Amino acid sequence: MTQAWINRIATAVPLHDIHDAFVEFGRDTIEDPHRRALFMRMAALADIEHRYAIFEPGPKPRDVILDSNGFYRRGAFPSTASRMALYEPHALDLAMQAVRHAEPDGVTHLIVASCTGFTAPGLDFQIMREAGLPDSTQRTIVGFMGCFAAVNALKLANDIVRADRLARVLVVNLELCSLHLQERFQDVPRMLSFLLFADGATAALVTADQEGIALGRFQAAVIPRSADLITWHIRDQGFEMHLSGQVPGRIRRWLPEHGQALLPDDPPRLLAVHAGGRSILDAVQQGFDFAPDALRYSRDVLRSFGNMSSATLMFVLDAILRDPDARGPGLGMAFGPGLSVETFAFQRP
Repeated sequence: MTQAWINRIATAVPLHDIHDAFVEFGRDTIEDPHRRALFMRMAALADIEHRYAIFEPGPKPRDVILDSNGFYRRGAFPSTASRMALYEPHALDLAMQAVRHAEPDGVTHLIVASCTGFTAPGLDFQIMREAGLPDSTQRTIVGFMGCFAAVNALKLANDIVRADRLARVLVVNLELCSLHLQERFQDVPRMLSFLLFADGATAALVTADQEGIALGRFQAAVIPRSADLITWHIRDQGFEMHLSGQVPGRIRRWLPEHGQALLPDDPPRLLAVHAGGRSILDAVQQGFDFAPDALRYSRDVLRSFGNMSSATLMFVLDAILRDPDARGPGLGMAFGPGLSVETFAFQRP
């Protein structure tokens, strides 16, 4: 049976580091001093230093306007239509930055994962044309699955290559999470969830060429009685996400009993866990009783880029690919609405 390999991964983020500006915006817009203090304390504990967005931070003070163009202005947050008007050009631009750095050759299939915007003809069509791929390229969109969509995109690429060893699959993950900030300034839990998210894109080439990361068995599970913990709905003012504070605890309690079935046959030396937040990574580490430095790649990505939804896991895999000392069996893992758990085994020879 043909083995599928991730030969290379390229990453891209926008120019603007929005993290400090957003923390200041959140601090200055929360009126209650106790809630403000809680927000700042949790921001300090988030273990995030940088997050990049298509929006340039505006001038101080930031108690009314977040960005230089005034897209996010207190009392006048934009409509979904206004947000989608920005998605189309910025999504293609950022995705193509990653695609060009990946330098894909001989592409036969294109898979695009994105949950932060819609347009038709879709981003898959736009990338095909912009990258000069032939019109015969077979295209698939993995949409609105959230953070674990990266695993599903890789699973499709894996199946395609296993079915046709001549296939060359370009997998693109593109998320513009910054388009969906909600005007909920006095709702501290909601503000803290916005503190996590950022924009980013990746492009990976998956083929039968024995180079890079060898993909293994894919598995999926659902944590019972958790469907309402992560939700994602299209509203009049963007896509509204609910990320319950119960998610880390539910993961931490579920993994000791059920997580062992998701582990590969060989004990993993390398861990590529979706960097959904510090508390999520802590829950995985504790649930599996992993060593303190086991999730170092994921923690480094979280610290440097934040949570870029489906693109985040690919940033972690890219870090593993670039580390000459990263060798041996590995486990990839991501969580999403459901509460769904998606995993895959991999090998870095």
